[in-house]
Amino acid sequence: MIVHLIDGTYELFRHFYGQRSFNKGKDKPFGAVAGVLHSVLELIETGATHIGVATDHVIESFRNDLWPDYKTGDGMEPALHAQFLPLEEALQAMGVVVWPMIELEADDGLASAARLAAEDSRVEKVCIWANDKDLAQCVRDDRVVQIIRKGMEIRNAEGVRAKFGVEPALIPDLLALVGDAQDGYPGIRGIGSVTAASLLNRHGPIESFPDDVLGGNRELAMLFKTLATLRTDAPLFADVNELEWHGPTAAFAEWPERMADARIQARSLNAMSKGKRAGGKSD
Repeated sequence: MIVHLIDGTYELFRHFYGQRSFNKGKDKPFGAVAGVLHSVLELIETGATHIGVATDHVIESFRNDLWPDYKTGDGMEPALHAQFLPLEEALQAMGVVVWPMIELEADDGLASAARLAAEDSRVEKVCIWANDKDLAQCVRDDRVVQIIRKGMEIRNAEGVRAKFGVEPALIPDLLALVGDAQDGYPGIRGIGSVTAASLLNRHGPIESFPDDVLGGNRELAMLFKTLATLRTDAPLFADVNELEWHGPTAAFAEWPERMADARIQARSLNAMSKGKRAGGKSD
């Protein structure tokens, strides 16, 4: 089987601002939610059987206690923020496994799910549908890959090395040195991506750096590495078959009207029937 793990937060942002390009600011209350559901159904229609979606149920996480400037939900548009909880509810009603992350972030949920799935010998491949560069640390050869929405690039370990100049396992160290503006930490002054990759390829992880490389910034770099290192210990499921999609639940019947999308109920039922015609064979 192939396991598909989706960054629900990114997908919600993607559809919300994608619709903004043509709705002239007249946001439908559940427009982005419907968009995410259609994207999930598209995956199912093309053969996906085992799917999990992680969301940022609470934008802040334990990392905000470690670094005061770490990203928060401040400044998020109310029309977008109001669709987070409905997204989780709609996905669950459609029969999709959802992990609403509270103390951890959606990226930690994806990292944890990827680890759990990859440990199962029945799993041929794990696909992480997310654009965040910190998720590159989860990539393992061709077995765990990251799929970048822009250009639909499938990034395996070789692709990570080509993009960032380091092995997937060193991505947290790289981000610690160069910083991550999206997450709100600056990295170490004077170290750019080329220098950082060179140092890491020469010395290994930051813990192995000679004392004179970072000087007084060593402790700060280790803090940033903690921020950049995704947690993989969230107990999200006990058996990978818990992620198998069996079609929409009875509760989904009310969602097409709520989302002002009459097509989605028929599409979900059609996707289920396609799976049955295929013999229920796992991807």
